[in-house]
Amino acid sequence: MSAAAGSAPAPEPARTPGWARSLALLPLTPGWGALCARDPDLDLATAAAVLEEGARFAAGRIAPLNAPSDRIGCTLEGGRVRTPPGFADVYAEMGRDGWLGIDLPANLGGQGLPLVLHAAASVGFDGAAMAFMMASGSSRAAAHMLVQVAPDLAAEWVPRLAAGDWAATICISEPDAGSDVGRIRTRAERGPDGCWRVTGTKCWISFGDHDMAGRIGHCLLARTGPGIGTRGLSLFLVADQLDDGRRNRISVTRLEEKMGLHGSPTCVMAFDSAEAILLGEEGRGLPQLFAMIERMRLQTACQGLGIAETALDIARAYAETRLQGGDPAAPPLPILRHVDVRRQLLAIAAPTEALRALILELATMDDPALAGFLLPLAKNFGAETAFAAASGAMQVLGGAGYTREWPVEQLLRDSRVIAIYEGTTGMQAQDFLLRRLLRDRGAALAAFRARALPEIARADPAARSTAETVIARFIALSERLLADDAGAERAADGYLRAGWHAVCAWMACRLVSAEDADLNAAGRFLLHVLPARMAEAENLCTLPDWI
Repeated sequence: MSAAAGSAPAPEPARTPGWARSLALLPLTPGWGALCARDPDLDLATAAAVLEEGARFAAGRIAPLNAPSDRIGCTLEGGRVRTPPGFADVYAEMGRDGWLGIDLPANLGGQGLPLVLHAAASVGFDGAAMAFMMASGSSRAAAHMLVQVAPDLAAEWVPRLAAGDWAATICISEPDAGSDVGRIRTRAERGPDGCWRVTGTKCWISFGDHDMAGRIGHCLLARTGPGIGTRGLSLFLVADQLDDGRRNRISVTRLEEKMGLHGSPTCVMAFDSAEAILLGEEGRGLPQLFAMIERMRLQTACQGLGIAETALDIARAYAETRLQGGDPAAPPLPILRHVDVRRQLLAIAAPTEALRALILELATMDDPALAGFLLPLAKNFGAETAFAAASGAMQVLGGAGYTREWPVEQLLRDSRVIAIYEGTTGMQAQDFLLRRLLRDRGAALAAFRARALPEIARADPAARSTAETVIARFIALSERLLADDAGAERAADGYLRAGWHAVCAWMACRLVSAEDADLNAAGRFLLHVLPARMAEAENLCTLPDWI
């Protein structure tokens, strides 16, 4: 036997499935214990049953839609959108089986389960076919928003959304008003009959029209007052079909041709005096819509984890079976035996499992200020983790990964948009620094310290030492920016990345405390690389003046 072959480690056991890794982290997530204490029917056995059954549904019903829908895409026929074969049937099945309403109130047709079980289950659904799942994300977020903003209307709409009979969209962007919501031109006027009517053009509307549900409600921002900026914007529900069965004055003028998510129709939509229902208080549209936006931002983190988890599992399975290298006189080795391949897999796994831990933390958190501090990190680095994981998996697969014979190239294309919708990286960075740190003068930062540091103090000594150092550097950076916020916009991207590294240090201590070997290894790898990455983020906070 050659020295290379003789020194190689024995093949590692197969990875535990993603849902089981989430289950292993729940007891280490403080908010989970609080949830179980409040609900005697909630425990790990319940969570395991939900997540395992969700994984079966994802693998058996959703995943088969993914590759065909990427090839076939959506079409606009006679003014209506036709989705790929199977979409309508599986969407209806999701409604019947309760997957569309996992965390919606039981008295409105949901399952009444906690958000954390929805988040953990949806990771598998999004990893199976993210394009298909785009419809359910906006419909569920709309249901939660209606419960909060328009309870009377929620009684009619939420049960139908949970059942999959109806669907909903978030309808904000316009050709001249993307992230700059204050430039929205769509107007709503109330006629002599008391009915509101909306006129304008909206774009980038995912599942703005489709054949998966009998009625679609657009949660739409329109200008009702004379104010400029976001003042004067109100929130409306604009249904494509009116109560008497007539079609509303809404049309799809174009489907965007995109890099990925071919199975998800992205619509340009025209509203021509379309009848609308005012939601909540006139002129308070944007704050009210945040009940929907924040749910969708957490969902983007789940999408990112789903893509990353799928890419990692594909790469690991390939590395276990692809034979290359070793002594030419001996049989070739599985490429998992090569240290550089194991390094690549750990580089994918480390941020993926930190993201998993952060999503579970956020989904069980009862501190709104801290949740607001962490949400931009989950959203943005859910996106970056997904894209990097797909790219890393492609590297592990080599030339095979670049071909359509393998699903990795689709994962790469589909995941790229996560960093764009629901707020680009730059928007998340501005939010994280200007709003979450400077505007509240460090209150959320103090909450982060109070939450993270006691848990880190209980960690393994080596893990604790590294994590405390990384977080101390983040706190020092934060305090410098609080003391002198001149040029804060210049520091925003670096500060966002520093925040992610600090949260990864916290989550890494949780990972190394887990009994699961994959989680433990991911945590140890993170702690190995975080000091250098924090240094890079600190450097990005001091960009030269000529930029």
